[in-house]
Amino acid sequence: MPRYEFRCRSCGDTFELSRPMAQSSDPAACPAGHTDTVKLLSTVAVGGSSGKSAPAAPSAGGGGGGCCGGGCCG
Repeated sequence: MPRYEFRCRSCGDTFELSRPMAQSSDPAACPAGHTDTVKLLSTVAVGGSSGKSAPAAPSAGGGGGGCCGGGCCG
């Protein structure tokens, strides 16, 4: 079940609630009982594997690309 983050405008408390997506925009009371709250936009962290390998990171050292990486600098 998704977790949604809210902030209370009355006391400034930030809290999270787990609720179905169908109820994502329903009002939420803060733990102190205040009802003047706003849902915050959160970043989503997604992990896992798609079965494909990630591209290799560039190696340290010489190599083409860019002026200083290609040996044209001093």
